[in-house]
Amino acid sequence: MAAAGGAVSLQGLVKEYDDVRAVDGLSLEIGAGEFFSLLGESGCGKTTTLRMIAGFEEPTEGEILLDGTDLTSVAAHKRPVNTVFQSYALFPFMTVAENVAFGLRYQKAGRGEQSSRVNAALELVELEKLAKRKPHQLSGGQQQRVALARALVLEPRVLLLDEPLGALDARLRKALQRELRALHDRVGTTFIYVTHDQEEALTMSDRLAVIVDGRVEQVGTPSEVYAEPASAYVATFLGQATLFDAVPAGAGPEPGLAAYRVGEQTLHVDGPPATGDPVRLMVRPERVELAPASAPLEGVNVFPATVESMTYQGAQTSVRVAAAGLRVEAEVANMHGSAPDWLVAGGPVCLRISSTALRVLDR
Repeated sequence: MAAAGGAVSLQGLVKEYDDVRAVDGLSLEIGAGEFFSLLGESGCGKTTTLRMIAGFEEPTEGEILLDGTDLTSVAAHKRPVNTVFQSYALFPFMTVAENVAFGLRYQKAGRGEQSSRVNAALELVELEKLAKRKPHQLSGGQQQRVALARALVLEPRVLLLDEPLGALDARLRKALQRELRALHDRVGTTFIYVTHDQEEALTMSDRLAVIVDGRVEQVGTPSEVYAEPASAYVATFLGQATLFDAVPAGAGPEPGLAAYRVGEQTLHVDGPPATGDPVRLMVRPERVELAPASAPLEGVNVFPATVESMTYQGAQTSVRVAAAGLRVEAEVANMHGSAPDWLVAGGPVCLRISSTALRVLDR
């Protein structure tokens, strides 16, 4: 059902409303067939960018290319793209099949072709058995799948999705995230997905762009952006992180290690001797190691520490520890449903932050 092509190039996009610059020189290259997410806080410009791709908004500056063709001045209804919104906007008096077929009447498709394309679209979203029902007879998740089928039946080269799961409860959202990713893999259409939900972007995307104040802060695969954030903003926006203000302090105790002063402590990071301006060091809680104080860990960045607080989270316990001026968030796997016996609020532990776990970020 996917149309050929679907590579999108955004070149220097700017969108101004009076004296407000909602999108500020945004450039992106999205490959044909990618599941690409625009991730950012409310008001960052991600939905405005999507609306410019769709043709609902005209850029103040910049170009929008689809497979090398400039769409910037092409009317929305003439673009080979389609949009799925958070609100399903289904016609309540039409059946599921009639809702899905609605757009085909403008493509001058014959009755037989319409029927076969509607059936194929409903099969894709696994709703063929509900073709004769009305929207009020469907669950929220089923209505969203009808909206997807209605968009896909038109065989767009690019499918734009503006927080389509935002109105669903948490359990249904997770289920539909898996379904939507599987649907993308079946149809092969380019998906451009707008979300403010970090977990959603990480679990569904081939690549993602973090958008801040109308600009691209970082682009990469989920693992690249999570493990190698380009800034402190990305580090804290995409998952949990502990940040330390640090001052370069030359070479570490072994070749290949750099030293940084963090308050009273020195932390060592993989790399050449540290020089230059103050920086920030970042570590994810799952990369922090804790052990019983009676069985201390070895290596660099090992400190005696005290457990300040513990929060049970099912498969793991979130722990905050303090070590002579350092406060660090860590995760410890639960054993048989509870934290290890040696992990007690107020008790001593051994803390290790591997030199490979720390990332150096500009202040």
